[in-house]
Amino acid sequence: MLKYCSIGSGSSGNCHFVSYKDTNILIDAGLSGKRITGGLSDINADLDKIKGIFITHEHSDHIKGAGILSRKLDVPIFANVKTWCAMKDKLGNIKEENMKVFENDKTYSIGDLGIKPFSIPHDSSDAVGYNLFSDKEKISIATDIGCITDNIRENVYNSKLVVLESNYDPNMLMMGSYTYSLKRRVMSDCGHLSNEEAAKFCVDLVNQGTESILLAHLSKENNFPDLAFATSKNVLASNEMIIGKNLNLEVLSRDEVSKIYSL
Repeated sequence: MLKYCSIGSGSSGNCHFVSYKDTNILIDAGLSGKRITGGLSDINADLDKIKGIFITHEHSDHIKGAGILSRKLDVPIFANVKTWCAMKDKLGNIKEENMKVFENDKTYSIGDLGIKPFSIPHDSSDAVGYNLFSDKEKISIATDIGCITDNIRENVYNSKLVVLESNYDPNMLMMGSYTYSLKRRVMSDCGHLSNEEAAKFCVDLVNQGTESILLAHLSKENNFPDLAFATSKNVLASNEMIIGKNLNLEVLSRDEVSKIYSL
């Protein structure tokens, strides 16, 4: 079975675990190495079966523990050229054979798992989301997206499970302590996805075959889990989509390991 688990998801750190047959991988490692290995231990993940760490982009909440884990587990780190150039000096010493480069929007195989990095709009060097494939199923991870592009739709549609950013509430952001320039950055087409934007995309996802949506990467300053959930729930309900009937909707925790989702 294709399995997914969030080790942690939020503006202060992100790490996703994906497993299929004898292949385990991590998408991002933006928490401490100790917290990531502890979270993997909590779900009885076999560290010896981790085949690599796949990076979405170079911001610290996505790479903080990547270098540590690569050295500790002797596993490769995968990223595109621009992301490698932006993050290399932040990771510490990485073995040359553990520095792997991929091209965006191409499908690869690692062990039993298929994986496709797809381009997304974010204020980083060359950010990506990921499709993960088993023999029959597909899941997608799409966070740190300033807006929903045609390329995102093309890649994320028909995923049974989607991890989707629901980063901020616009009112909380505007009333909050961020500088004006930072508020503009967050709201830009290369910033983050608001609760309302995520909610609208949830409707499209359900119409395109998605059964489970996990709201992710919530801002610590500008959002609440209950608010993100309620916003999507209300928009879905206005489109006659009922949680528990037409889809499963949950919010991933910043501080706690999620349950394991199996497809």
